[in-house]
Amino acid sequence: MALNARAVRQASACLALALSLSVSTVALAADSLTVFDWAGYEDPAFHPKYTEKYGNEPDFSFFGDEEEAFQKLRSGFKTDLAHPCSQSVLKWRDAGLLEPLDTSKLTNWESTLPGIKGMKDLMTTADGKAWFLPFEWGNTVTVYRTDKIKPEEIQSLKAFADPKFKDRVSIGNNVDDAYALASLAIGLKDWTVMTDDQFKQASDFLRAVHKNVRLYWTDNTEIGQAMASGEVDLAWAWNETPTTLKKDGVPVEMKKDTDEGLSTWVCGYVRVKGAEGSVDRAYDFLNAVTDPAIAGYLVDSWGYGSGNAKGMATVDPAVLERTGYADVEKFTANTLFQAPVPSDLKQKMIAEFEKIKSGY
Repeated sequence: MALNARAVRQASACLALALSLSVSTVALAADSLTVFDWAGYEDPAFHPKYTEKYGNEPDFSFFGDEEEAFQKLRSGFKTDLAHPCSQSVLKWRDAGLLEPLDTSKLTNWESTLPGIKGMKDLMTTADGKAWFLPFEWGNTVTVYRTDKIKPEEIQSLKAFADPKFKDRVSIGNNVDDAYALASLAIGLKDWTVMTDDQFKQASDFLRAVHKNVRLYWTDNTEIGQAMASGEVDLAWAWNETPTTLKKDGVPVEMKKDTDEGLSTWVCGYVRVKGAEGSVDRAYDFLNAVTDPAIAGYLVDSWGYGSGNAKGMATVDPAVLERTGYADVEKFTANTLFQAPVPSDLKQKMIAEFEKIKSGY
């Protein structure tokens, strides 16, 4: 009888410990925030008000491209917020990965640039639900070493496939940017209506580019180092690359006036379904990154435009002129906007790009 009583006491103690640990774990999760992001966006200068309020940084996990992020989320990866771009929001939403945003908790929702706010099925859906909070926007554009390449040599995007640039080229390890380049090169500005024949033309162009590729870059640090060292002279890259390299004295420029144009995208934050972290922290982070005071740093140091109209209005006009944001209409002229493409076409792009990178 005594033995049984001891066993009961031990079992009760174990149960109490387990319950305590469970409660502690839940409490810890509810007091945390995890952000699934591109490398570099953990920069504390993007969310100073969040840090000021909580005294610490969010937990960040990183992805190399949005397809990688999509597959990881579908497999059960837990995060509270994520940072997709315009071409992926619809796909993520249709896959049931996202939680609607409560706009009453978003301080800067109404300050979004009108041009972005008016994009169909991006920030909101027809039923009035909000899904996507724009943060930054910019280009994928021709970037080149001015001491190695003359601008007239790259007046056409077809230069990326020119044999004289063999082993001197880099494009992103990113299916969207790759097919944006290829679509433009074959004269297509709206890739949402790409035909089978145009898809073949675009893929054939990327195969020709592959012969010149020194590396498929995964983030700004990688392509920045490659261009700074002279390993790469010609790149299809984001505004961030020339912005940071020029500050370091590297002779690079963007060429936005190529015959076929450039690509434009918008990226921002979404809430992920099944998030286990603090809802209050999530909205405090979203309000921190869209604070108008962040715009100047985003434009000047990263070369990207802020999605916040009030923020853009505070940026030094000289900085806007230098970075190309002084005239938004001119900025987006002659561009392929990376809008969501039909899911079957996107899957074809993903499969074909993997073959191309493997040399097939």
